[in-house]
Amino acid sequence: MTIAVGDHLPEVTLTRFGDKGPEPVALADKLKGRKVAIFAVPGAFTPTCHSAHVPSFIRTKDQFMAKGVDEIICISVNDPFVMKAWGEATGATAAGLTMLADAESAFTTAIGMAFTAPPVGLIARSRRYALLAEDGVVKVLQIEESPGTCEISGGEALLASI
Repeated sequence: MTIAVGDHLPEVTLTRFGDKGPEPVALADKLKGRKVAIFAVPGAFTPTCHSAHVPSFIRTKDQFMAKGVDEIICISVNDPFVMKAWGEATGATAAGLTMLADAESAFTTAIGMAFTAPPVGLIARSRRYALLAEDGVVKVLQIEESPGTCEISGGEALLASI
């Protein structure tokens, strides 16, 4: 079942690349008592994700902060090494976006957002979406119908919805 507005995000552990290498990140700790924008992509370095989705949140980061958003998190079903490299390559890390790996697709599967596209090598990946959560509860959810588009899940679109 796909997550919906009003649902609580699951308590899962994601991974980031920290100062000493990969480290666990309890999503519940990131969400507790905070307003957080989360966007997910089918894969790091894939065309739409790299050229449209991440840049849209870099462009709008200050506007999100002005609306009281505490953090912007990008989640992808990749490993933390890839997410680190991708954050550096796109400028997302320097801009202050948090790049988290859902290497096992545990979060993605738990919220019903997993998809598989074998012809292009995407197995157990995430659908493209953006959401706003307050204290772990989904307040806004915008899911793209096609993994190759970034229209309703981009930074500007989510910003306009909050």
